[in-house]
Amino acid sequence: MAALDAAGLQGPTFAARRAIARQRRLSLAFPALLLGYLVYAAISFDLAGIAQRARWDNGAVLMQDFWSYKTHVTRQNRGEGRIEVAIEGMRNATFRPEAEPDWIAPRPDGGREISLPRGNHVTIAGDGAVRLMVDDRSFDIIPTGDGIEADIPDPPAWMNLSDKRLTADLPGARVTLTRSKSEIFRRQPGWELFFFDLQSPFYGQSLPQLLGLAFSGDELRPGTPNIQAMAQDFWRNSVWHHGEVAGAMFETLLMAFLGTMGAGLVSLPLAFVAASNFTPAPWLRQVVRRSLDFLRGVDALIWTIVLSRAFGPGPLTGSLAILMTDTGSFGKLFSEALENIDEKPVEGLRSTGAGALARARWAVMPQVNPVILSQLLYYLESNTRSATIIGAITGGGIGLLLVQAIQTQKDWEHVAYYILLIVLLVMVMDWLSGRIRARLIGERA
Repeated sequence: MAALDAAGLQGPTFAARRAIARQRRLSLAFPALLLGYLVYAAISFDLAGIAQRARWDNGAVLMQDFWSYKTHVTRQNRGEGRIEVAIEGMRNATFRPEAEPDWIAPRPDGGREISLPRGNHVTIAGDGAVRLMVDDRSFDIIPTGDGIEADIPDPPAWMNLSDKRLTADLPGARVTLTRSKSEIFRRQPGWELFFFDLQSPFYGQSLPQLLGLAFSGDELRPGTPNIQAMAQDFWRNSVWHHGEVAGAMFETLLMAFLGTMGAGLVSLPLAFVAASNFTPAPWLRQVVRRSLDFLRGVDALIWTIVLSRAFGPGPLTGSLAILMTDTGSFGKLFSEALENIDEKPVEGLRSTGAGALARARWAVMPQVNPVILSQLLYYLESNTRSATIIGAITGGGIGLLLVQAIQTQKDWEHVAYYILLIVLLVMVMDWLSGRIRARLIGERA
């Protein structure tokens, strides 16, 4: 009996049990290591502190700015006390006094009555005194030469008051008073002035009215048909700059196209030199392969910074940066495709006395063309997105406009517009490259 037990401890059954136990320990060890790494990362990056310091209210305001706009009512408390009404506070989007929104009513003394959401109200008197009506409560504030005067002993939670400044955060609105100016803005959904700016005679017209004007013989701009004037006013919009945006999108697409296709042209002959079945000299193959490793080992953003010092900012620098990185990637991919070709067609042409160029043209390229076309189209789609970031560094394309809109800290609806255009461009390139890939590669198949 003891002999049987000893044999069982050393037999196949015991070995199988040990293997199963080892596999069980390994299967538990990997999740444990992953969990330990995540805990270490959370501690190292201070995720708890970041969550505690996060300003979620600022994030909510930012999200609102993506889909809404603000109309500012500003009174300069110094000088003549001029009141201006402007969208996002922009000078080129300032309303004429007779064309101000209907929720702003003029006063006989030159002030304004301003209606805010949820029944709130602000009165700006001609002498600069402000009365704020919120939830049937009245607050009077008077700007002075040293600050502001307000008899508000117990300010509500939505109000921040000092002897120099008053800030009131209301639903869909904000009131700010200092000695230099009184400013009220009201938030409204949409992208105002997207089609026509305030200088266009078509601003404020409804869609049926615009359709009627487009086919009407009464020209709002003498000498120019209405439909042509509409197109011109849309293209030259002084707020949204649709013409400049279209040019920037073309620059971005041009950077991606020139960089990708240029890399394909440069890398193809290098791939033949890097392929072991086309270059018998080991030292030459190693030199080319290491050069390709170096090119793709340096990110396109690094090449952008380096090349911008040499060639200056511009779309050409972005194209060269994409070309440098993609040459290394294409060289590796194309050389691997060349090493995996079927040698029988090549041998057949060699037996007829065909030269190296003829063999490459008729026996090699038909085999690798699907791979080359597929990679070129895929990288073109990917580089369309990458050209946005590269353009932000080189000062060209839609990336530059995106960075400028972010830096202003107020035109977030423009940021949303540019991001939407980039996403649409990538989607179009994805669809177009898929159609081209299916057409060209499918015909060859």
